[in-house]
Amino acid sequence: MRRRTCCSSCSIPASGSSGDAMRKGLAAIELAAGLGIALLFLALLVAGPWIEPFDPAVGQLRDRFKPIGAGAHWLGTDHLGRDLLSRVLAGVGWSVTCAVAATAISAVIGIALGLIAAEREGAARAVVLQAVNTVVAFPGLVIAICVIAVIGQGFLPLVLTLGLLNWPVFARVTYAEGRSLMARPYVLAARLSGTSRLAVLLGHVLPALGPTLAVVLAFHLADMLIAEAALSFLGIGAPVNQPAWGTMLAESRQYLFKAPQMLVVPAGAIVAIVVAANLIGDGIARRHGIKARAR
Repeated sequence: MRRRTCCSSCSIPASGSSGDAMRKGLAAIELAAGLGIALLFLALLVAGPWIEPFDPAVGQLRDRFKPIGAGAHWLGTDHLGRDLLSRVLAGVGWSVTCAVAATAISAVIGIALGLIAAEREGAARAVVLQAVNTVVAFPGLVIAICVIAVIGQGFLPLVLTLGLLNWPVFARVTYAEGRSLMARPYVLAARLSGTSRLAVLLGHVLPALGPTLAVVLAFHLADMLIAEAALSFLGIGAPVNQPAWGTMLAESRQYLFKAPQMLVVPAGAIVAIVVAANLIGDGIARRHGIKARAR
């Protein structure tokens, strides 16, 4: 069989290079779009209390059910005459903060236990893997409903419940990828040189896990936002007097045809955040050649 050769004078296009360039270009577009939306909501989170045109908790009955673009109410009003733009801006502080805090708790617990399972063998690994299987065996949303119904509503109960029930996804990814990294030559060399286990994990294994964990973080943030909205929709997430996107969706059920803006506005905010998180996750995965989760 004749061997193919290549030299500097060949004009054969580098299909691999063009494919990599296209992949990186798509990744850059996804990251730019996702980060743009995320930065917009971050700005709204910081500046929300100062740019809310009306008090989100106070309405005028004479202004109820105003449509989008009606006078000073750019996004319309609800059944109590409350400004929907003001309520959505106030909801950023609750919904997004809950999702970020729950994701942070899940990430810290899951990554720590995943690293322990990847580095240790024997009883420590068995205990961590059994804990993962035990938590995954129970339906998270149902358990969250039961726990919050018992301990009460509020930011802290909601965040702790969501965070403590969803760490296995980080533990599984960290464990699977960490075991592979522990066999890499540079990690073995660091261990043989006398570097402590903690230094090896924090200095060599964890940085290599960065892109993969960033993808998981982005997808998980979208999941936590949906979970918080679902619990608030059921009336056990945000307190009654707290504007939250899930609560706004619940209030819109009776007025879907009379005032569709009550559904469209909070749903649009949730969709925008979820799309931004998925764009960021897909962009990072595409840029680093990571296989993203199946939808």
